Amino acid sequence: MPVPTRVQPEKNIWIAAGDGDLDRVRDLIENESMSPNVPDLNTYTPMHAAASYGHIPVLEYLFSKGGDVNVTDSDGDTPLYVVENIETAKWLTDHGAVIDRQNLEGQTPAAYLSEDFPEVAAYLESLHPTTTATPATYLSGDVPPIGSQLPSQHAQNQASEQLTSDLIASVGDIMQRAEAEGRDCDEELREAVGRTVLEGVVAGYGMSNDSGDQDRRTDDVGNGSKRPRTDGGE
Repeated sequence: MPVPTRVQPEKNIWIAAGDGDLDRVRDLIENESMSPNVPDLNTYTPMHAAASYGHIPVLEYLFSKGGDVNVTDSDGDTPLYVVENIETAKWLTDHGAVIDRQNLEGQTPAAYLSEDFPEVAAYLESLHPTTTATPATYLSGDVPPIGSQLPSQHAQNQASEQLTSDLIASVGDIMQRAEAEGRDCDEELREAVGRTVLEGVVAGYGMSNDSGDQDRRTDDVGNGSKRPRTDGGE
């Protein structure tokens, strides 16, 4: 008599997204007409699941099928609230995730992640627009003056990408050395992130000063009104 075999149930879209099972996610969306933003019983979406486990290829596919990087669960949390690494946070913000928002508890993504994932929280904080205020102003928490000049978005993006790339490389190196030496690296990671944030503030300050100098040069030549800058990649 044949021994009955247990048939494993197929993954639902939330488990598949959390497992990084792109084939199953694709099958459910393309053959069963499931939405990339469909909530489960706990209002958790495939976008949240893929973001939480850092499955960027799944996020890219879900996004291409209408996945919303700012979709919220019942707590008002977007996928940015559940990320655990800088790479995923960068992908989300690069694709329109809002960092300056609050969930139902009044927390921003950075505040929500600050305890468990301080390096991600610091990265998100570093994305706030810089002004002509000095680095000391930012570190003290003072509000920058109204009317401060901002560097161009193109310049900000270039600087942010370079700082993020450097930080990711530094974090990887720290974690690799710590694992080899069998020690905890949390403090060293916090210091690395702190240095990167400060470098970002200083770089933003420098770009802002350059922008202000350019404005003054324009004033000397004409009436001071500048035409909108157009960059090919924007």
